Amino acid sequence: MGRKNSILTGTSRSRFREKLSAMTSCGEEKKDQLYVKNKAPAEVQITAEQLLREAKERELELLPPPPKQKITDQEELNDYKLRKRKSFEDNIRKNRTVISNWIKYAQWEESLKEIQRARSIYERALDVDHRNVTLWLKYAEIEMKSRQVNHARNIWDRAITILPRVNQFWYKYTYMEEMLGNIAGCRQVFERWMEWEPEEQAWHSYINFELRYKEVEKVKNWIKYARFEEKHGYIAHGRKVYERAVEFFGEEHVDENLFVAFARFEETQKEFERVRVIYKYALDRIPKHQAQELFKNYTMFEKKFGDRRGIEDVIVSKRRFQYEEEVKANPHNYDAWFDYLRLVESDADADTVRDVYERAIANIPPIQEKRHWRRYIYLWINYGLYEELEVKDPERTRQVYQACLELIPHKKFTFAKIWLLFAQFEIRQKNLQAARKIMGTAIGKCPKNKLLKGYIELELQLREFDRCRKLYEKYLEFTPENCTTWIKFAELETILGDIERARAIFELAIGQPRLDMPEVLWKSYIDFEIEQEEFENTRNLYKRLLQRTQHVKVWISYAKFELSVDGPDRLQKCRQIYEEANRSMRNCEEKEERLMLLESWRDFEKEFGTDSTRERVRKLLPEKVKKRRKLTAEDGSDAGWEEYYDYIFPEDAANQPNLKLLAMAKMWKKQQVITEDDETLPENGPPCTNV
Repeated sequence: MGRKNSILTGTSRSRFREKLSAMTSCGEEKKDQLYVKNKAPAEVQITAEQLLREAKERELELLPPPPKQKITDQEELNDYKLRKRKSFEDNIRKNRTVISNWIKYAQWEESLKEIQRARSIYERALDVDHRNVTLWLKYAEIEMKSRQVNHARNIWDRAITILPRVNQFWYKYTYMEEMLGNIAGCRQVFERWMEWEPEEQAWHSYINFELRYKEVEKVKNWIKYARFEEKHGYIAHGRKVYERAVEFFGEEHVDENLFVAFARFEETQKEFERVRVIYKYALDRIPKHQAQELFKNYTMFEKKFGDRRGIEDVIVSKRRFQYEEEVKANPHNYDAWFDYLRLVESDADADTVRDVYERAIANIPPIQEKRHWRRYIYLWINYGLYEELEVKDPERTRQVYQACLELIPHKKFTFAKIWLLFAQFEIRQKNLQAARKIMGTAIGKCPKNKLLKGYIELELQLREFDRCRKLYEKYLEFTPENCTTWIKFAELETILGDIERARAIFELAIGQPRLDMPEVLWKSYIDFEIEQEEFENTRNLYKRLLQRTQHVKVWISYAKFELSVDGPDRLQKCRQIYEEANRSMRNCEEKEERLMLLESWRDFEKEFGTDSTRERVRKLLPEKVKKRRKLTAEDGSDAGWEEYYDYIFPEDAANQPNLKLLAMAKMWKKQQVITEDDETLPENGPPCTNV
C-alpha cells in the first residue's frame, strides 16, 4: 500500500517505538525479579466483589450503544419482531425462573397490541411459578387494560383459588367488580373472602361496601349480630336476636338461611326440641323449591339426634313437597301423580291416599283422543287395585270401576282392560252373574277383539263351552275376516272331540270372501287333516288350494306331504308333483320361485333319486346371466343403466330361436379362440424363453 494509506503516521510511529522499548525493558526487569518473589501483603486490599464489579463496569464502558433503527416497511417490522422474540426466548431459556424476563416479554407483546401472545406468555410463566403474586397482578392488569372483563374475572378467580391468603387479589377483584357495576358479583366475591376469615381490614371493606349500597337489612347481618352475641357468651341475647329477626322479616320475606342458622344455634346449646320446632315451622312457611338447604340440614339433624321414624318422616315429607310442587305446576303430568301416589301408599293412611287419588283422577285429559288417555286410565286402574288389595273394600272398588266406565267416551274409544279387570274383580267376589253382565254390556256398547277374546277366555276358565261357542259365533259375526278366531274356534271343537264340527268351521272359514291371513288358515286346516290322518282329505285340500294360488311354497309343501305319507309309491307321487309344478310354473314371471322349486326337487332327487333322475333335474336348472337395463327418472329423463342377474331356463331357451342363436354365437366365438391358440404354437412345441 502507498504511504498515504499507511495506518500509522510519523508521530504515531515514534510513540509506538517508545512503548515497545519500554515494554522490552520492563520485561527484562521482570525476568531479573523472577528469582526474588515479594510475599508481603499489598497496602490496599481489594475484594473479589470489587474486582467483579469493576470488570462489569469496564465491560459496559467498552460496549458501544446500540444503533438507532428506523423501520420503514412491514417486512422490516416483521424482521424486528422476530429478532426481538428470539432474544426474549433466549433469555427465558437461559433462566426460566427469572419472572422479570417473562413480564418484560409479555409487556413488549402488549405494546404491539398482541394480547393473545401476551396472554400465552403469562400462562407459560404461571406454569413455571404459579405462586408469584406480581405475575398474577400483571396478567390481570393487561386484561383489564384491554377491557377483556371475562378474562380478567377468570384470572382473579384462579388467583384467589390458588392463593386465597393474598389480600391484594381480593381487594383488586372486588374493586374491579364494583367499578363495572356488578354489585351482586362483588358481594359474592366478598362472601367468598369472608369464608377464609381474613384480617379486620377486610371486614371493614365489606361493611363499607354494603353501606355504600344501603344493604344494612340483609338476613346475614342479623345472623352476624347473633353470632357476635354467641361468641361472647351472651346466649340469651343471641336467641333474642334470632327471634327478633324472624318477627322482623315475617312470613312474606322469610329466608331459609335465617332458620338454618337459628337451628344450628339451638343445636349447639343442646336444645334439640327447639331445633325440631324451628325446622318444622320453617318448612310450613317457606316455598318448597326455596327450602332445599333447609331440608338437607333437617335431615342431617334427624340422622344425628333423631330416631329412625323421624328420619323417614323428614325424607317422606321432603319428597311429598317436591311432588306437590310438580303436580301444581302441571296437573296433567300423570307420571308425577304416579310417583306421588307410590310415596303416599307406602307411608300414609287410607284417607290420605284416597284424597290424592281423587285429586289425580280429577285431571281429565282435555282432548278426547285415546292417546291422551292411555296414561290417565292407569290412575283409575291403580285406584281400583288399591281399594281391593290394600284397603280390602269391595264396595268402594266397585264404585271406582263404575265411575271410570261412566267417564270414558265409549262412542269414540274404550279401554278393554277396564272392562276385563272389572269382570275379573266380580269373579273374585264370586259374583259370576255381575261379571257376565259387565262383559255383555261391554260387547254391546263397543265390540272389540280384545273384549271378545277376553270374554271367551273367561268362559273357558269356567268350563262353560256352550257359552264359548256362542261367543265365537258372535265374534265371527263381528269380524269374519279374522283367521285367528276361526282357527281358535276349530281348535276348541277339536279339543272337545267334535271333529266334524271343527271341519265344518274350517270349511266355513276358507269360504269367506275376505281373510286377513289366508295362508295361516289353510295351513291350520291341512295340519288338522294330517293330525286326523285323513290323507285323502289333505290331498283334496292341496288341490283346492292350488286352484286358488300357484305359489311355489304350496307345491313344495304338497310334495313334502306326499313324501311323508307311508306307501310304496310315495316317491313317485312326490316326483309327479314336482313335474306338475314345473309345468305349471313355466309361465311364471317370478323366476326366483321357479328356481326355488327346482332346487327343492334337486335336493329330493339327491336323497331319493337315481342318476338319470338327478341328471334330468340338473338339465332343468337355469343359467345365471348378468344383464343391463336402462333406468328412467320420475321426470322421464335418462337415469343411467343398472346391472341385474337373470335366469335362462333350458326349456325356455329351446322355445326361443333368438336365445338359440345367441348360444350358437357363443360356441362359435369359443371355438375361434381355441383355433387361434393352436395356430400360434410352433411345430416342435412352444418356443423357449430365456429367463
